[in-house]
Amino acid sequence: MAEPGAGRTVTADQPIDLACTLAPLGRGSGDPCHRMTPDGAHWHASRLPTGPVTYRLTQSGPCAVEACAWGPGAAEFLDGLERMLCLAEDLSAFAPDHPKLVDAHRRFPGLRMLRTGLVFEALVPAVLEQKVHSISARASWRKLVRQFGESAPGPAPEGLKLPPDADTWRRIPSWTYHRANVGPQRAQTIVRAARVADSLERAARVDPAEAARMLRSVPGIGVWTAAEIAQRAFGDADALSVGDYNLAAAVGWSLLGRPLDDDAMVEYLEPLRPHRYRAIRLLEISGHFHKPKFGPRTPLTDHSWH
Repeated sequence: MAEPGAGRTVTADQPIDLACTLAPLGRGSGDPCHRMTPDGAHWHASRLPTGPVTYRLTQSGPCAVEACAWGPGAAEFLDGLERMLCLAEDLSAFAPDHPKLVDAHRRFPGLRMLRTGLVFEALVPAVLEQKVHSISARASWRKLVRQFGESAPGPAPEGLKLPPDADTWRRIPSWTYHRANVGPQRAQTIVRAARVADSLERAARVDPAEAARMLRSVPGIGVWTAAEIAQRAFGDADALSVGDYNLAAAVGWSLLGRPLDDDAMVEYLEPLRPHRYRAIRLLEISGHFHKPKFGPRTPLTDHSWH
């Protein structure tokens, strides 16, 4: 018999689009920590301050989400669910005028930001994705989590894993990172961050500018990585991933019909502050986000065989 879990249902005055809201949590279809099952349930395994948790979220109505959780962190997770799904967001100041953004905002009123509050959990996969193809980064994430993660508590889907804790990431040997196709710079950044993981978790409780400063105090974490963390851990609707290989050009092609560089993208999106990341997410989920393909994709680099 399956272990009983704690549960609750949260509701809001406005729509909640659970699938679109949770999408940034998953790191590819094979993410060992995240799973969507055929019944439409979203499963995730995390480490909370009170302990590990496996949670299952389902859309139970246009404005309702049903949650069930297992493990020592279950009560903490359920208590913080409204905060995680940013149900108290005030969107009154978000009034885009570009037709594509207007259309996307109208079609997807249930898109919420994510505020897991889990800084280090968001940091590791973001560092793995620095300056490499997402296919390679996600393969590295899968390999390392499967090797060093633990089985998720409760009646989780087969293979669902808790991510390794900070001390485990710190102690992974350099050659093991290498075999997982993680170069020395990224591996060293993860190890440095793991050494100060407890301090970094405090970034979830300060304002965005101070949080970014705290994250960037770790050598190897720059503007792009700090933004990727903020998008998932802080619910920061303005966290723009400046420095992304494709983002600026894709924004330009999507909204202006021509490519932009980072500086031009920042200038163009300035009127949307403090909702620049929200605008990016709306473009992504609405199908308006695109960039013409003029040449081969970024090459995949595999260092693991050397």
